[in-house]
Amino acid sequence: MDRLLRRCRIKSSLIRECLAEFFGVYVIILFGCGSVAQVTTSQNTKGDYLSINLGFALGTTFGIYIAKGVSGAHLNPAVSLSLCVLGRFSWTRFPFYVWSQLLGAFLAAATVALQYYDAIMDFTGGNLTVSGATATAGIFSTYPADYLSLWGGVVDQIIGTAALLVCVLALGDPHNTPAPPGLEPVLVGAVVLVIGISMGSNSGYAINPARDIGPRVFSYIAGWGDEVFRAGHGWWWVPLVVTCVGALLGSLLYELLIGVHHPDSEPMDPEGLTEKVQQTLELDGVQSKFDNGKENGKERIFSITSADVR
Repeated sequence: MDRLLRRCRIKSSLIRECLAEFFGVYVIILFGCGSVAQVTTSQNTKGDYLSINLGFALGTTFGIYIAKGVSGAHLNPAVSLSLCVLGRFSWTRFPFYVWSQLLGAFLAAATVALQYYDAIMDFTGGNLTVSGATATAGIFSTYPADYLSLWGGVVDQIIGTAALLVCVLALGDPHNTPAPPGLEPVLVGAVVLVIGISMGSNSGYAINPARDIGPRVFSYIAGWGDEVFRAGHGWWWVPLVVTCVGALLGSLLYELLIGVHHPDSEPMDPEGLTEKVQQTLELDGVQSKFDNGKENGKERIFSITSADVR
């Protein structure tokens, strides 16, 4: 078996990273949308809104554990985009990550539909709808509450995704108080949980374009029809586009209010030395004398020049 597995090893680092992103998102949607399916088809007798929050939070945790060591576990096109803008991720890899994330979400939605097929058919009587008492499209994608205006939904997704990026950047900031090694996935899952608990009732807190559009495309193909794109006054573009805007805003806020103010973020002097070192060394040829006692009647002298300083 070991010999067989070694033959399956992929040498391309990009392909390995894409597979990790695919599988990580797959796990998030499998547990997250699976929890929604259980609550919906059981009519809240086998779970409630909190269990849905836990499903997505724990799904995020385990998805990150799966992918982090290989791809860095972006698992969200809005996160990948923000890291590109911040200069921490390659633009050339960006489209490959995004397509992998979308495919993982699409296939996970298909898996949930397969697993809950009988339950969905029993609950709906075979009539797959987006709205109404037996609506099941919400198992896969987010839809706005009846009271929510389109503008209100835009604001909702900007705030939610900005909050996600602020917390994610803080947890990964080595100059702040970063998450303890190995606990990053747990704490990011906790961020998703608290966003769901505090910001989920308006529109289901997508905060991830792949999480919404991948399953939405699946539901369109699988029988829910084009109503999945027309519902909520054409809501579908909000979790796709506005989440990216929110992520960029959150990244900007963190960098402006926290990131750039770290002491080691201050610009270096022209010679590339800090003020403290400059006070100690003179770059035109420094001599530091250390009195280590006399040896053979001579004082030891150690000469340090700027060429010795690296």
